[in-house]
Amino acid sequence: MALCTIYTTQSLNSTCSISTPTKSHLGFHQRQVVFYTTGKKTSKRAGSVISCAAAVPRTVVIGLAADSGCGKSTFMRRLTSVFGGAAEPPKGGNPDSNTLISDMTTVICLDDFHSLDRNGRKEKGVTALDPKANNFDLMYEQVKALKEGVAVDKPIYNHVTGLLDPPELIKPPKILVIEGLHPMFDERVRDLLDFSIYLDISNEVKFAWKIQRDMAERGHSLESIKASIEARKPDFDAYIDPQKQYADAVIEVLPTQLIPDDNEGKVLRVKLIMKEEVKHFSPVYLFDEGSTISWIPCGRKLTCSYPGIKFFYGPDTYFGHEVSVLEMDGQFDRLDELIYVESHLSNISTKFYGEVTQQMLKHSDFPGSSNGTGLFQTIIGLKIRDLYEQLVSTKVATPLEATRA
Repeated sequence: MALCTIYTTQSLNSTCSISTPTKSHLGFHQRQVVFYTTGKKTSKRAGSVISCAAAVPRTVVIGLAADSGCGKSTFMRRLTSVFGGAAEPPKGGNPDSNTLISDMTTVICLDDFHSLDRNGRKEKGVTALDPKANNFDLMYEQVKALKEGVAVDKPIYNHVTGLLDPPELIKPPKILVIEGLHPMFDERVRDLLDFSIYLDISNEVKFAWKIQRDMAERGHSLESIKASIEARKPDFDAYIDPQKQYADAVIEVLPTQLIPDDNEGKVLRVKLIMKEEVKHFSPVYLFDEGSTISWIPCGRKLTCSYPGIKFFYGPDTYFGHEVSVLEMDGQFDRLDELIYVESHLSNISTKFYGEVTQQMLKHSDFPGSSNGTGLFQTIIGLKIRDLYEQLVSTKVATPLEATRA
């Protein structure tokens, strides 16, 4: 639990706080805060008005769940770009750190909470997807501490060596993104999330992506990739896939329906499934909110080579929840023409006309930029920015209302 020791002293002019971090035995960093008071009475109640020049709002926590090789890293790059600043590992820290820090965001990989290293998992015959290979107690305590504004010494799982490295100091950011296999598995961690996303990649697409990543980037053989997928599938079905029922938004990636019996997997059909009645989140819609619409935008304003592009929008149910679904099948020939599609979408939380198109052009070299994966990841990034701004304004308003009472 996060601890804070508070002292109050009298001062005529100062309204500031002094924070001195001290490390606790739980890997958290306590703060001793000195509050200076004006000595003025507040309404009819006895006591002094305690004020602080820089009230720090609690951290907003976003959860992103997906299996290995399903595009989490690309999504994180798109998300952090929306908030500005380059996402980089902690300066002067472990070069194999999984953490990414930008101006407003910190992204931590939940692999860092593995309780067993690579050899330990082999000895016990478990995969990284198995809850027994992960420390959910520590995950909960440290995410909770960061949300409450307390720094933590987070462990590091080294993907290069397969070992558990010494911990690194993580300070509370404005926005904390926890990404990995299990952000919604543990109910305690799930309850800490202000918004959650699940990347749901079909088996056919996942296999193609994993081959591309693990063969091209990590030097794995085709046989080893197939064996890895088969070995992980039972645990994926048992522990990872069920988390999508808790997500506020799901990006589902499927083979195209525009090409009969397509086996190449180069053209994708992507769904953005958005829960209704999520606080601070309004689902995106096409043309008319709540209607059922099928739209082929190809023509004078949008260049489409074979097999073209098709959009769908409408209401649905998902694990018993009312949802809105926006779907794109096909891919863009020219990203600069995306502005035509963007102009027909509403509730996309842009700050100016064409912001979605600008973001897509900015990262045109990212995987998925020509299809619905990049488009919907970008839109969700803008929606998260809007959610953050709403949460911050709510937090600022609450103390002001209390002061007036």
